[in-house]
Amino acid sequence: MPISRALLSVSDKSGLANFAKELHAMGVELLSTGGTAKALREAGLPVIDVSEYTGAPELFDGRLKTLHPKVHGGLLQRRDDPDHVAQGKEHEIPLIDLVVVNLYPFEQTIAKPGATLAEAIENIDIGGPSMLRSAAKNHSAVTVVVDPGDYQRVLDEMRENNGDTTKGLREQLAVKVFLRTSQYDAAIANYLGQCRSGTGCSFSLSLPLEQELRYGDNPHQKCSLYGRFGDFFTHLQGKELSYTNILDIEAAADLILDFVRPTVAILKHTNPCGVGQDDESLKVAWQKAFETDRQAPFGGVIVCNRPLTLELARIISEIFTDVIIAPEFEADARALLQKKKNLRLMKMNEAYLAEKKSPVIRSCPGGIMVMDRDHTALGLDNLESRVVTKRPPTADEMRAMRFGWRIVKHVKSNAIVYTSADRTLGIGAGQMSRVDSSRIAVWKAKEAGLDLKGSIIASDAMFPFADGLQSAIEAGATACIQPGGSIRDEEVIAAADAAGMAMVFTGHRHFRH
Repeated sequence: MPISRALLSVSDKSGLANFAKELHAMGVELLSTGGTAKALREAGLPVIDVSEYTGAPELFDGRLKTLHPKVHGGLLQRRDDPDHVAQGKEHEIPLIDLVVVNLYPFEQTIAKPGATLAEAIENIDIGGPSMLRSAAKNHSAVTVVVDPGDYQRVLDEMRENNGDTTKGLREQLAVKVFLRTSQYDAAIANYLGQCRSGTGCSFSLSLPLEQELRYGDNPHQKCSLYGRFGDFFTHLQGKELSYTNILDIEAAADLILDFVRPTVAILKHTNPCGVGQDDESLKVAWQKAFETDRQAPFGGVIVCNRPLTLELARIISEIFTDVIIAPEFEADARALLQKKKNLRLMKMNEAYLAEKKSPVIRSCPGGIMVMDRDHTALGLDNLESRVVTKRPPTADEMRAMRFGWRIVKHVKSNAIVYTSADRTLGIGAGQMSRVDSSRIAVWKAKEAGLDLKGSIIASDAMFPFADGLQSAIEAGATACIQPGGSIRDEEVIAAADAAGMAMVFTGHRHFRH
């Protein structure tokens, strides 16, 4: 049977008018509510208000509009059941064949700075999810649309099927409905369940399957990607992504977003192995990053915070690289890199700037852990007031410490980074002893032929003993930035003073596990 009656009630009105015009042209009667009805009338379309259709007025500032037997009866009655058909006729409940609903913007409301609980409550949709679920339950006969992106699919099928849609499409759309309503309910439960007085603590997740990944940590481990990764990163070319690719992309993007000046970073297994900056040229920034470690970039990840230029693409193309990430790729640069078919090019979309503030979620036996993202390099405000040594840092040392502190927070603990004001010189990551990380960073610098005299050392956590700092002094570092907080801080400060080293305590650590 062709679709003869549709109910439209949407918050997101993108594409609505054109969709409704096409429905009207096919002879579909339009029912609607509130702002949606107004928008359709302004588009010159005949619309029947739901309150007129049901004979019941909208009540309580619009909180009660569509919760009526004539709406849900029109959606839920089975067309192939004689008893349902008879009851529908007896109670004068006509059929509704198409429902178009997207929900009150609850997630957008609570994402706004300063959003109040009262505002959040008013943006909890009741009638919308109810209509969606009724229509989706009866998808054998009812077409339900929750995503404006599906408008064209519905119109195309109606044209090809004498005004109706196929069962296959209706099933797909019904699944989208239940996924969307579960996500919506999860967002509400998470917001209201944040240990407020009188509520229980809870956290819910409901994410769509985005794609099957190439593999997990190893080729024998299957892995699936759920959620909206594609909203934040566009895969422009190259092999399919794997689990480790996703981790590397996240680590690289998080690092590069901590910098404003033109910056290039090279990462391997989520650890930065070189970071460089230059006010004018990405090529120069790349050279500074690459010189930190000429071996680690093999098969690594390169990320920059400016559009990737042809000049830099020519250099990178000479090196085997797994992933390149940039906010944009110049046309000539992309054309050159396309010759490497396996090279993954990932465009970091602006949407990731907002996503960076979302929590970190990690699995654990029996559940998950939800943690605030470490998205700010803490302790850099009023750094001049945080000096703990007799000698304060010079202006150059202060710039280098700010640079190094932003990098060390992205290195796996125990983390040590030696830098100048615009380039890394030696990086030590993930050791059981902080002094070992320092020694490795010194060794890496020597291997690269880089002089650590006049460098600064950044440590992601306190020096528990003076030996770690002493190795930095012996290597030529003249300033140190670290959180402080050890019971032996006085010994560490004394070692710095004895060597004429400047040191600041940020008061914040940046462990990364």
